[in-house]
Amino acid sequence: MSLSSLRKHLIRTGAFALKNWLITKKRIFHLFEILFWPLINLISVGLLTQFLRLEPRMIEFVLIGVIAFSVIQIGQLDMAYVILYSIWNKSLKHEMAAPVNPFHLVGGSWTMGVVHSVLVFLLLCVISSLAFNLNFLDAGLGRLLLFFLGLTYFSASVGMAVCALAFSFGGRAHVGATFIVSVLILVSGIYYPVEILPKALRLVAYFIPLTYFLEYFRSFYGFASKGTNLLLYGFLLTTVYNLAAVWLLFLSIRNARQKGILTKMSE
Repeated sequence: MSLSSLRKHLIRTGAFALKNWLITKKRIFHLFEILFWPLINLISVGLLTQFLRLEPRMIEFVLIGVIAFSVIQIGQLDMAYVILYSIWNKSLKHEMAAPVNPFHLVGGSWTMGVVHSVLVFLLLCVISSLAFNLNFLDAGLGRLLLFFLGLTYFSASVGMAVCALAFSFGGRAHVGATFIVSVLILVSGIYYPVEILPKALRLVAYFIPLTYFLEYFRSFYGFASKGTNLLLYGFLLTTVYNLAAVWLLFLSIRNARQKGILTKMSE
């Protein structure tokens, strides 16, 4: 790839990152979703653990799950909104007529998702340390970075799946995002260990990368790990899901163009 070609791809990718930045800047309720709701969720769950008089290690178990979930939620929201706002504004056809491809869309929106996830992660880490004595640096900076990288990498899978749904079902894909997130809450061990799940749901949990990332990080806070190479399993599974999500996104865009769905969702 020539330098000129690389520059063109970076500009097109940056256009989607800029779009996400403008959405965040101009729509105050999006800023609430990025910062306010994760903070409220952390504080409310943290206060619940205080009310239940949980021992400190149990509080750490729950809050690690809450913060991990918030990172994934914010990362996938940025990717989903880059398409959903175009659908709601009836401008999707015009944007997709530009010389862009799904990799530009994914790269730009995921980059802004990572930026927002970093901000949320740092904010929640500070609040959890001040209010609930959970210090994320106890696990070590390197392990913390690997944990965060795994979460943001997995958020790309969720975000691309929602984008693919958006090209097939329009604005109703927002329901799909809620469904995926609800499944994560139920079976990936955010609030409780996956071992307490019924056997069928436990099997599902072992196919969700977040399960492995959480177990890996919690092992540094006194919770015994049930397996080895947890990070390897988590990243390998996420890679498989990301490849599948990219294929699904390409397929949904092609079908939307062939069946005229882009025109129906635009003016």
